[in-house]
Amino acid sequence: MPDKPPVVVVISADPRASHRANEAMRIGLGVAANDNDVVFVLAGPAAHLLDGDTDDLVDGDDIAKFRAAVKQLGVPFHVETTSIPDDPDWNSDGHEVIPIAREGIAELVRRGRRFLVF
Repeated sequence: MPDKPPVVVVISADPRASHRANEAMRIGLGVAANDNDVVFVLAGPAAHLLDGDTDDLVDGDDIAKFRAAVKQLGVPFHVETTSIPDDPDWNSDGHEVIPIAREGIAELVRRGRRFLVF
């Protein structure tokens, strides 16, 4: 029996201004914890979910906790290429990051079994 296509979680909400980015990661983590393949996509300002300093992020402590759990599960973050910050402290925790163009994001969503967009 072939594997099921993944659940794609597309996050574009700015974690510096909204709780939505944190909630999206939390929900995606819950889906992944139930033995579902999950693809996280960070687009636009959502790339700041991987900022090294979480003090400027809404729910920064929770974000750090959820990022650690995602890393422990071995789930990479697909990050829109044009959204990757130049800040050397970005992704200081060393999460696996897969740069992806906007067209690639559309393809991931098309191939997904379900998708959540925040």
